Amino acid sequence: MAEQSEDNEKSEDPTQKRLDEALQRGDVAKSQEVSTWFVLAGGTLMLMVFSGSMGTGLKSTFTGLIANAHQIPTDGASLVRLSSRIGVEVLAAVAIPVLLVALFAVGGNVIQHRLVWSAESLKPKFSKISPVSGLKRLFSKVALVNFAKGIAKIALLGTVMAMLLWPERDRLDTLVTLDVAAILPFVSVFALKMLGFVVVIMAFIAAADFFFQYRQWFEKQKMSLQEIKEEFKQTDGDPMVKARIRRIREGRMRKRMMAAVPEASVVIMNPTHYAVALKYDRGDNAPVCVAKGLDAIALKIREVAEAHNVPVVENPPLARALHASVEIDQEIPADHYRAVAEVIGYVMRLRRGLGH
Repeated sequence: MAEQSEDNEKSEDPTQKRLDEALQRGDVAKSQEVSTWFVLAGGTLMLMVFSGSMGTGLKSTFTGLIANAHQIPTDGASLVRLSSRIGVEVLAAVAIPVLLVALFAVGGNVIQHRLVWSAESLKPKFSKISPVSGLKRLFSKVALVNFAKGIAKIALLGTVMAMLLWPERDRLDTLVTLDVAAILPFVSVFALKMLGFVVVIMAFIAAADFFFQYRQWFEKQKMSLQEIKEEFKQTDGDPMVKARIRRIREGRMRKRMMAAVPEASVVIMNPTHYAVALKYDRGDNAPVCVAKGLDAIALKIREVAEAHNVPVVENPPLARALHASVEIDQEIPADHYRAVAEVIGYVMRLRRGLGH
């Protein structure tokens, strides 16, 4: 039962096949903050580069319109032509900046994941309209994080605005007395300065949010050992999947071994290449091997044994023989009874002598 529970626990990193399937479904790690930052940064950059040309173009259009307003025909056909002309001129003035900002918006998505064409998100799902599911989403961990993130953004941006406005408080009072032409340069410089600070702060928020969203998505993609086994069957013995399963099994076996070492009666070593941990209780037919290993694993077994005051006996011939002839959770072969009995007898005498 314990082994079955471990097999069904989603504790293993997803395979490449699982990640590819998630991408095909449109299930990808995505941070809205990253997309927002790209649009904000792109818009700020466009204002810095194209504000002069956009202003000149729009100024020319509307100056002529206002100066000649009394000469503009007011019949329907003339107004339609005028509207079309104004629309074309405005579009010509802002087309390049708007197009570049749109490219920034696309870049904010592409940089997070490959382009995905999937209709999965368009399929109707009952969970999207279920009140119970809605309440769960409302009070979920993600919702709480988004709420905290919103509060943090408001606090940070509000602080920055206050820090920028406070030194200019005296100048702001005098702006109302100035001509519009004199106000515009100050407003333009101050707005770009403010946007620059906002872009820097949002960069940190976007980076933190992306790592959080990616971690949430990656945890959701994790697989159980049973799912990996099923995938292995479907892929007809894919060597990579097979090696992955073998590594997982070996890792779990090592963990169980190390957990059993503190309960061992003795560890027999050679002295660094082989280690076999044996457990013997009165009434047992024979000692049972609870852990064994070579080289680094042997040293780890010794380290755990010494940390838990389990006796370590160096007997190279016996350590090599036991390592070759006994498996984990098996009794030692009868051929080694006498040699192991001498070791366990020595350990017991040693413990009695130490008063244990």
